[in-house]
Amino acid sequence: MSVTVVLGTQWGDEGKGKLVDILAADIDVCARCAGGNNAGHTIVVPIGPERVKKTFAFHLLPSGLVNPKCTGVIGSGVVVHVPSFFAELEALETQGLDCTNRLFISDRAHLVFDFHQIVDGLKEVELGGSSIGTTKKGIGPAYSGKASRSGLRVHHLFDPTFPDKFRRLVEGRFKRYGHFEYDTEGEIVRYKALADRLRPYVIDSLVYIHGALSSGKKVLVEGANALMLDLDFGTYPFVTSSSTAIGGVCTGLGIPPKLIGKTIGVVKAYTTRVGGGPFPTEQLNDTGVHLQEVGREYGTTTGRRRRCGWLDLVVLKHSTLINGYDCFNLTKLDVLDALPEIKVGVKYLVDGKELAGFPADLDLLAKVEVEYVTLPGWNTPITEITSYDALPENCRKYVEFIEGATGLPVEWIGVGPGRDSMLVKPPNPGPNFKLATTQRN
Repeated sequence: MSVTVVLGTQWGDEGKGKLVDILAADIDVCARCAGGNNAGHTIVVPIGPERVKKTFAFHLLPSGLVNPKCTGVIGSGVVVHVPSFFAELEALETQGLDCTNRLFISDRAHLVFDFHQIVDGLKEVELGGSSIGTTKKGIGPAYSGKASRSGLRVHHLFDPTFPDKFRRLVEGRFKRYGHFEYDTEGEIVRYKALADRLRPYVIDSLVYIHGALSSGKKVLVEGANALMLDLDFGTYPFVTSSSTAIGGVCTGLGIPPKLIGKTIGVVKAYTTRVGGGPFPTEQLNDTGVHLQEVGREYGTTTGRRRRCGWLDLVVLKHSTLINGYDCFNLTKLDVLDALPEIKVGVKYLVDGKELAGFPADLDLLAKVEVEYVTLPGWNTPITEITSYDALPENCRKYVEFIEGATGLPVEWIGVGPGRDSMLVKPPNPGPNFKLATTQRN
């Protein structure tokens, strides 16, 4: 029995969905373990006998559902906004994706209500200039309710006392934020109908997943967000409200560590982030604009522009220490095609001294000077290339530099948006490619 895990190594939006989609072709169960519909995975796949390419946007549902033989499970650690669940499901089915009898939700998952989304916006207003830049999907307030033991879970929808519990929950928010406009009684009626509709999807996910593993089925866990947005190890407080690290897989699905067989870190060939917070290698210049426009760096969930910068090895090594990746999937390498030179952040310096790791103190992080290694570009389109050996030499050197610096192999390389634009890299002895050129910023 073993579980494969796919996690984001940076600040999210690395392209985890495409790898999950590819791996799910040989997987029986694809599970989400944390987060909510603040996640965003875009997958481009050929559908039907005509093989017409369609783009599917996933937020709450596991993106392995694109593969018709894969069952999707939304685990206990996820927070679920039921109307969004059905809206997303309907959108996928309208595009020709049949999810009948292969999509389930844990009865222990906590619920996100519309008042959580209202509170999310009110909290951001309270923070003013220090706002975190949340998606305003109500994720933070729902997790806050979970932590304070005042939240409601999926199974509560079927409890006769749900109306009373819901009223008390809303009244508590009114006491904290003032009496904002909200139809409590109307929501109770709405959720009674939603509960009846949701019932066929609700399971004891712990029993289901362990039953699948015991019967020899393969389970793939799809991480949401990424390590640098982790509540404990990310750039707190500019983070999400759940554990996006490997620990969230165990707590969000009830899977013990010994059942995790392979952990894959998805790395964008450069770095992006959405919302506020520190970003040491951010490029507020023509390079940043190039990455943003060529990479189509707009959020799947929010449509917001993503901030862009060079690949940051300090972030990647910090992420690797925590998640213990076995290998990497390097994505969006083609976005770098037209750049004459490419930089990689390799060290953080403060007053000329190298920091031992990624600092917890954001005031200290604001002072860091990034040391870069500069590598030559390849100035050649790579989107049509189908094998690693056919990549331009400088392109391969860039990949091998990352391997040498991290000590981990890159097993997959994304060279375009489609399912067929993923190269499988043959194993090598771990090259130690270095360039003498370094610059400080």
